[in-house]
This record gives sequence, structure tokens and C-alpha cells, in this order.
Amino acid sequence: VCTVKGILPMYVLHKFCLVFQAPIKATCEDMSCKTGFPEDVHSAVVSRSVHGGQPLLNVRFRSCDVNKKIHFGSSEPEAFRVGEDGVVYAERSFQLSAEPTEFVVSAQDKETQQEWQMRVKLTPEPAFTGASEKDQRKIEEIIFPWQQYKHSSPLKRQKRDWVIPPINLPENSKGPFPQELVRIRSDRDKSLSLRYSVTGPGADQPPTGIFIINPISGQLSVTKPLDREQIASFHLRAHAVDVNGNQVENPIDIVINVIDMNDNRPEFLHQVWNGTVPEGSKPGTYVMTVTAIDADDPNAQNGMLRYRILSQAPSSPSPNMFTINNETGDIITVAAGLDREKVQQYTLIIQATDMEGNPTYGLSNTATAVIAVTDVNDNPPEFTAMTFYGEVPENRVDVIVANLTVTDKDQPHTPAWNAMYRMTGGDPTGRFTILTDPNSNDGLVTVVKPIDFETNRMFVLTVAAENQVPLAKGIQHPPQSTATVSITVIDVNESPYFVPNPKLVRQEEGLLAGSMLTTFTAQDPDRYMQQTSLRYSKLSDPANWLKIDPVNGQITTTAVLDRESIYVQNNMYNATFLASDNGIPPMSGTGTLQIYLLDINDNAPQVHPKEATTCETLQPNAINITAVDPDIDPNAGPFAFELPDTPASIKRNWTIVRISGDHAQLSLRIRFLEAGIYDVPIVITDSGNPHASSTSLLKVKVCQCDLNGDCTDVDRIVGAGLGTGAIIAILLCIIILLILMFVVWMKRRDKERQAKQLLIDPEDDVRDNILKYDEEGDYDLSQLQQPDTVEPDAIKPVGIRRLDERPIHAEPQYPVRSAAPHPGDIGDFINEGLKAADNDPTAPPYDSLLVFDYEGSGSTAGSLSSLNSSSSGGEQDYDYLNDWGPRFKKLADMYGGGDD
Repeated sequence: VCTVKGILPMYVLHKFCLVFQAPIKATCEDMSCKTGFPEDVHSAVVSRSVHGGQPLLNVRFRSCDVNKKIHFGSSEPEAFRVGEDGVVYAERSFQLSAEPTEFVVSAQDKETQQEWQMRVKLTPEPAFTGASEKDQRKIEEIIFPWQQYKHSSPLKRQKRDWVIPPINLPENSKGPFPQELVRIRSDRDKSLSLRYSVTGPGADQPPTGIFIINPISGQLSVTKPLDREQIASFHLRAHAVDVNGNQVENPIDIVINVIDMNDNRPEFLHQVWNGTVPEGSKPGTYVMTVTAIDADDPNAQNGMLRYRILSQAPSSPSPNMFTINNETGDIITVAAGLDREKVQQYTLIIQATDMEGNPTYGLSNTATAVIAVTDVNDNPPEFTAMTFYGEVPENRVDVIVANLTVTDKDQPHTPAWNAMYRMTGGDPTGRFTILTDPNSNDGLVTVVKPIDFETNRMFVLTVAAENQVPLAKGIQHPPQSTATVSITVIDVNESPYFVPNPKLVRQEEGLLAGSMLTTFTAQDPDRYMQQTSLRYSKLSDPANWLKIDPVNGQITTTAVLDRESIYVQNNMYNATFLASDNGIPPMSGTGTLQIYLLDINDNAPQVHPKEATTCETLQPNAINITAVDPDIDPNAGPFAFELPDTPASIKRNWTIVRISGDHAQLSLRIRFLEAGIYDVPIVITDSGNPHASSTSLLKVKVCQCDLNGDCTDVDRIVGAGLGTGAIIAILLCIIILLILMFVVWMKRRDKERQAKQLLIDPEDDVRDNILKYDEEGDYDLSQLQQPDTVEPDAIKPVGIRRLDERPIHAEPQYPVRSAAPHPGDIGDFINEGLKAADNDPTAPPYDSLLVFDYEGSGSTAGSLSSLNSSSSGGEQDYDYLNDWGPRFKKLADMYGGGDD
């Protein structure tokens, strides 16, 4: 039996219960087994503030078959969720209204799909009034279905766990601490010695030590003030075990909700808020939204904020130009008259208060809202004068002739202020344009086409100014947006000009020098200036064929005009002339005279090529020739080809046949013509009227040919196109080059011979000198003779003679081979030695070891083959070798004559 200490008895909860400091009611009654909900409508009382995940109540459902799997559901799954154990949880946080909240809980058999329903009514409990009121109402439980023990056949009622309603504990409590909350005990503590404990965040998990429990009495207490803004609720689990640590009761869950207190002021997200509103906006125009947050519970009055405007600066034209939505923070206009040209910015002080704006109990904070009035095009540009003046010299372009100034009250350098200018009259030919200065907004009247003073002396333009964006609705352009521009053209001295330019003249070539060709004159456009007549001069005449009269511009020839000149291109000859006036400053103009030269038959045709080659026998190897005429049709081809009558050998040896209008073939008439060079005259006549003809010499090289018709003798070199003079020049160049190469080689040879002479000390043997043999050149090979031929031994003093030289006493003699004092090369030296050996009767056979030169006899080192010889210095004393160490002892024994 569960009892409340010093208060009222409670109903049996089967061994384990939670004791509150306020009365708690629970009912458990025995019923007959019938599957389903025990009632159709169930009412429960819960706290007004519901948090997401908070358990609210436990539904009671009876199931006569313990193996049945029942699934619970809710008609409002977005607000309530029913667990498999029948506990109803809140899916989200919300505030219960004064009216009961209803929803349907359903239970469904997963196998048979049979479904049961029950309607649940949630009524909010009265608001918590403070520490003086200790009674708290618990949530009535709904019993879970009966269940059967697994290991006993008879049906017995199984203990049902009770879902404890949340414990509401206000934050920032002043104590004293520890402060008792509830007492937990089991009805088995009469027969057993039990120990109680709690686990979970706030107890044995971080933050630890906030909640403690007396292990003997089960009294649960809080040790310090709580802060809802840090942790809004705690989920603990209570345990009961015996002294041996064996669990005697199933753990129960305890939820402790921290009740919010109004201990936090509202805080704006920004201390200064910036917004904009167009000038001239109508009342009700949205401007901006300010937002503040409160760390207190947003679902309670402590976190419910209200906004209002405390002040507006400036207060023109009205002190209440704006208003704010007290719940959302939206700022809108409430009065007309926003004019950027008068007030460009408003500053509002915004206040946010919690407790739903209660000025007595609510906490407040302020922020600043800065509202900039943006510009709209409500002011058109206006000219500062009705007429502007300017002047421009004639024929000048890209010059500014006038500056148009305007005023605009809109914000500078915005589309509503930037001006655009257009001409509405006075410029039908488009000689002017108006550009806008981006800095000053002035209009720059610019000339884009040349103006002739003799044609137009003045322009009167009509211009209009407007902005880049249209004017605001209801605003019209005033007359000041239109102005007049008067532009005066200044007369200047202009350049004379030839008419026509260029001038074309057709003339036959061959016009003799001193002939009058044409007259080429210019005109002066300055009709209103007092000037003398123009003067003419020649500027360009590539062939120097022409001259011009400086007064009247008459052009005459100074040489014969020739169409075939290199200065004539496509029958056209160009000359340039200059016309100058005497104005201030003097001006001049140029004109081009084009002379189209007509061809006459003044050139006779010539043969091409001038040289050719053919074989000395009559073979099908005719020579193809071409007639070339600098003239053009009809003074050129077709041409006539023939051989002259004299000398008679020409027609006797040669024949010519025309194969086309410009080409002919020359070939031998006789069977054989001796090889050589022949000059064959050919008479060629053109088709001009009258005809022009010439006799051209064709140099023909007749040579011996092979089967392929190619020249095989030397003459073909000549026939290849090189004349005799060219061949002689080439041969002379080759000879000179060879002479130069020979001279250079001789000088180099003498220099090397002088620099590389072998200098050998007569005091020393040549074999002991280091000689360089890898250099080419001429050397005195006599230095390689036997030492006896260099210096006799007799002249050397005794005592300094080298042991490897020839001894003074008699030795076997070999024939002395003579050496040339200055042999030409090493080959001659070897040949001399070979000849001496062949003629020496004492020389050994060819297959034996031959001694070519004497290299001395004897050596201080001796012979390696005489190490064991007793005649190799046995009389000497070698005992001193014993002092040199064990390595030399063997030598001392060998040469000292010891027994060993």
C-alpha cells in the first residue's frame, strides 16, 4: 500500500508508486476480460504549456490474448503520438486553450485488422500561482491491457507501470536548497530493505548533481536554481533495488519541466536597422521589418513580444509618417507627403516589450530604424537659359561648339538626374550631335560632319532635355525643358581642288617631247576671300615625262611617251600635280592625272630563248622557240618565222616550222652536223599595221648525244646556259682559291716545324725524357739514334755514368744503322732500318727477335731471374736489412749467404 507522508492514503499501484506532495488519484478496478477500450470517452487534465516529446497520459486497453500485437494511432498525428506501450506524447510544443482539446486514439490488431477507438479530451490545468500553492494535479492514467505470465498457465494480473505526470518546477528559485520535490517508495519496503536511486541527465549524467535522492527514504530533491533557457526539461529514471543490488521494481520515468520566469529582456537582431521607401509613396506602403527575440518561453507570455514606435525624427511633414505592426514588426507608411528633396532620411526608435507588451510587468528594449527616402523622377531637367550660342570654323569635325547647362532637383548621378539631349529641329542633314557630360550633366553640342561656309553660314537648333527614366506619373515636362542653340559658321581659307580628280587622258604612245598633252586646272572654294589666282606645280612624275605651266595649268611632254616603260602599269601612267593659293594661311590641293597610253607597233618581236642545244645527227630533237613582242594586240602575234637567204648555209643546214601563232620549231635539215656552236638567224614578223620584223640570232650548241638524246661531251656544259666568259671566270676563281690554300698550308707547316723541334739535353739519354708524340709535324729524328751517336762515353767522367748505358768494356757489336739527318717522315726512317737489317749478314732470321735499336745494358734493379743466383752480389753485406723489420729478413737471408 502506497501512502503519502502525513497527508492522505493512496490507491494500490502494485508494489511501486510515486508520492507527490499533493494528492494524486488513481483507479484500478477488476473487470472481466473483454478486448477493447474500457470507455468511449476519456478526460484528462494536463498543464497549459505542452512541450514537444512530453508524455501526457497512458491509455487503457484490454487484450484477452497476450500474443496479439496491438498498434495504436492518433487522429491528429502532427500533434499527438501514441507509443506501443500506450503512452500518449506531444509531437510539438503548444498552448492549450481554455476549451478542451479532443482527438481520437485508435487500436488495431495487426493480424485481423480489427480496430477499436476512444475519444480523448484534454483540459488545461489552472495556471501555476507560485510557491504558496503546493497542490498539483496529476494526469489520470489509463490502464494498459492485462497480460499473461509466460511461465504460469492460470491467468494472473500483471503489474502495470504508471506514467508519472510531469513535475513543474519554476526556474530561478531562491531555495533553500536542497529543495524537496517528491518521494519515491515501493510497497515492498516493509518486507525488504530497499535502496533508491535516479539516473539521467541532471543526476548521474552531465550536468551532474542537480537532482539527488535519499537512498533510504526515496526523497528526490533539487540542489540549485534551474535555468529554463539552458535546459527546459529533465528526463530522469527512478530505480529500487535490495541491499544486494537486485532490482525489485521496474524503473519509472520522471519528467521535470522547468517553468519559465520572465528573466530575459527582448533583444533585437540588429541595433540599427536600415530600410528604404520611395518618395511619394502612398499610405500603407511596406518599408521594412524589425525583429527581436526573447530567450524566455515563446509560447508563454514571458516570450511574447509587442513592438511600437517611440519617436520619429524629423517630424516633418507629419510626426506619424510610419506605423509598426505590434506583433510582426512590419513598418509601413501611414501618411502621404514623403519628399526626398525635403527630407532624405527618417530615424525611428523602436521598442520591443515582452509579456505581450504589458508596460507594468513586461521587460523592454529599443533599437533604431533608419529609413532612407529614395529618389523617383519627380523633377524634370530644366535649361538654365532659353538660348545658347556657339561658333565653329568650317570643315572642322569633332569639335564642341556649345555647352548646354540644366538643373535637376533629383538625386545626382541617378537615372532620375542624368540628362539626355535630343535635337527636335534645325539640323536636317545630321551635322550635329549632343553628348552628355557624366560629371556635370551638361549637353555638349558637337560637329560630326564638315560644314561649308559658302553653303551654310548659321544654324539654329532646337533641343530638348529629358532623364534616363520617365517622369513619375502625373508630372509633365515644363517649357524650361526645351531650348534653342544658335551656331555661327566661321569662314576659313580652304584648299583648292582639281576638277575632275583624277583626270583621265587617252594618248597614243610615242608622243614626242614638247607636245601639248592637256590642261589640268583647280578651283578655289573661297568665294568671299580676296585672293590672287592659283599657282600650279608638279608633285610626282616617275618617268619625268611632263611639265605644267604654273599659271594656266597646261601640261606638255618633256620626253617620248612609251607604253612599254617600267613606270607604266596596265597601260596607265600616273602623275600628281599641286595647286596652291596665297591665302592666310596658304593652302594647297593635289590632283592626279592618269594617262592611258594606246599601243603602237614600235617594237619588233624577238626570239626566246637566245640559246638552245641539239644533237649533231638528224633525230626528232627539234628546238622549240617562242616569239616575244612588248607590244599588245593587234601589234603582236600571230608571228611569221623564216630563215634568211644569206648565208646559204643557214637554209642548207636548218629548217623552221611554225607550230602556233607564237611558237615555232627549228631542226636540222641535213643528217649530220659537226659538233660546235652555231649562230642561226631567224626572221620574225608580227601582225601590226604596218608590220614590224627583226632578225634574231639563236645560239645553237650542237653536241654528241647518247641514246636518250642527252649531250655526252664537254660542250653540253656550255650548252647548259653558261657562256665562255662565265666558264673562264669560274676556272680562274678555282685556281686562285687553290693557290691561297697552298700558301696558307706552307706557312702553317713552317710555323709548326719551328715551334716543335725536339730539344734534348746531351747530358741525358733520350729515353728518360717525356716527349709528346701525338702532335703531327716534322721533327729531327736523328735524336732517336743510339746514345753512342749522340755523345761518346769517353767524354763522361767516371763515377757519373749511368748503369743502363752501354758499358765501356767490349760487348757484342751490331751494325750501326745510318740515320738521315732530317728524314721526311717516320716511314722513311723505318724503311732505312729495314734495309740495313736486310743487308746485315749477321742479322738473325726473320722469325727471331730483332733488335732495332740499343737501349742500354744492365740496371741497378738487376734481373728477376737471378734472385737465387750466387753470382748476384753474394759478397756484399746484407745484414743491414735485418734492421728494416721482419719483412726484409728473408731478403737478408737469401742474399747474405746464410744456411737457411
